[in-house]
Amino acid sequence: MKAAHNNSEKFTWDSVRNPATAAIVVAPAQNKGLPRLMVWLILFVSITYLVYTLKLLSSSHNSCDEDIFVSRHNTIPILEPVGRFISSSNNVSTPTQLGGGIGKVKTREDFTGQNRTGLEHIVFGIAASAKLWDKRKEYIKLWWKPEKNMRGIVWLDNRVKTYKNESGSLPELRISGDTSRFAYKNKQGHRSAIRISRIVSETLRLGMDNVRWFVMGDDDTVFVTDNLVRILNKYDHNQYYYIGSLSESHLQNIYFSYGMAYGGGGFAISYPLAKALEKMQDKCIQRYPGLYGSDDRMQACMAELGVPLTKELGFHQYDVYGNLFGLLAAHPVTPLVSLHHLDVVEPIFPNVTRVQALKRLKLPMNLDSAGLMQQSICYHKENDWTLSVSWGFAVQIFRGILSAREIEMPSRTFLNWYRRADYTAYAFNTRPVMRNPCQKPFVFYMSKVRMESRTNQTVSEHTRHQVPHPLCRWKMANPSDIERVEVYKKPDPHLWDRSPRRNCCRLLSSTKKSLIMEVGVCKEGEISQV
Repeated sequence: MKAAHNNSEKFTWDSVRNPATAAIVVAPAQNKGLPRLMVWLILFVSITYLVYTLKLLSSSHNSCDEDIFVSRHNTIPILEPVGRFISSSNNVSTPTQLGGGIGKVKTREDFTGQNRTGLEHIVFGIAASAKLWDKRKEYIKLWWKPEKNMRGIVWLDNRVKTYKNESGSLPELRISGDTSRFAYKNKQGHRSAIRISRIVSETLRLGMDNVRWFVMGDDDTVFVTDNLVRILNKYDHNQYYYIGSLSESHLQNIYFSYGMAYGGGGFAISYPLAKALEKMQDKCIQRYPGLYGSDDRMQACMAELGVPLTKELGFHQYDVYGNLFGLLAAHPVTPLVSLHHLDVVEPIFPNVTRVQALKRLKLPMNLDSAGLMQQSICYHKENDWTLSVSWGFAVQIFRGILSAREIEMPSRTFLNWYRRADYTAYAFNTRPVMRNPCQKPFVFYMSKVRMESRTNQTVSEHTRHQVPHPLCRWKMANPSDIERVEVYKKPDPHLWDRSPRRNCCRLLSSTKKSLIMEVGVCKEGEISQV
């Protein structure tokens, strides 16, 4: 019985492991033929394997002289828009369908930085109003760089007066096409939204060559163009891309869409997508007469094309009122690409006009655009202070030790788009300006910045913003004695070629009236803690 039981268990386990051979083991009486069958089976498998190996060697012999590492011949297939093939002796000129675009084989240089996207590959489409042009053109002058072969069109609703001395400091001016044939049925909006929504298509029809991206913005949008280029170089311009960001207002995103790029903050459309949009946009617009603005019309057409929004947090709509300090001093860990609604918010530096404030911001922007507004957090251990540096903008000193988790959240120095002090109305985390009267920050705004050629470092000077502070009874060092903070930082143009991480700051020296600090890439094991 025991032997029979063991045979039964063996049959069960063998049938689980190899159902094909399970039928062979029918009864103990057949066990004598099993070894012979196994020999034949092993012999059959061996012969099959040998024949297959010989056939494989024979077929590969004819191609032994070919280099299977095709990257040596620079034939990695990447797309290029139809009709815009770049000639190359090693390129395959046959278009290939891939990911919604039609393209060609790109060369190795495309992947080694020799064919990276630059400003010369971008065309800007700026939405402007003749009524506000005299004022808002000053914002465009701040970032427009004709000496760098920038291209773009300002699209107006009516003619404006032009001046010869401004011709080199502004893009070309054009009047938008007639949109009277399009229905507009939103009672709260304005039909100029139709005109603005067609700017990308109208710009594409001008037939400019060597275009990779179309970037949309308003006349009160200021771009940090070097950072815009850094962002666009993350993406293949031969594919369909719709890149931008949301509103800061949770309610705005609900009313319009969390999948829509807000045009005031700017958005980018790749060339192939712009071509596809231009073919269908007029009919698409006709299907949405009840939408409010240009942004939601654009997003509706993108939805029909099946292209989602690729979110980049450096595009800033700034649907807020009041002081942007809290948002700028705790900028997300991403390049600062744009600022918008500059007529609505206060000047970003105190006691100057909006344009003067932006001109001051251009100083650090020209020295180290990659690091502009990037926050670093460290501590003054002896005085029990928390230090926050927003490079090129401001330094804050807090009494007490506050965690990095708290300091990296924007403080609510602003009101939401509906002018209510409602902390639930934002699409991101915020914190109060102070939880305790003693923790109101002492703010030092950047006043000067220079490049020190001997050490290849930027040196920025920050002076204290003189505002009243509440009485504090904490028995500790008082930051009100500090009058000046000096910050050293090496330019880091490749900051965003690495994985996202905040820079680290370090306190170099401290006196009764000044601090000297350093900002840079974090060292091995360096973190923001006391």
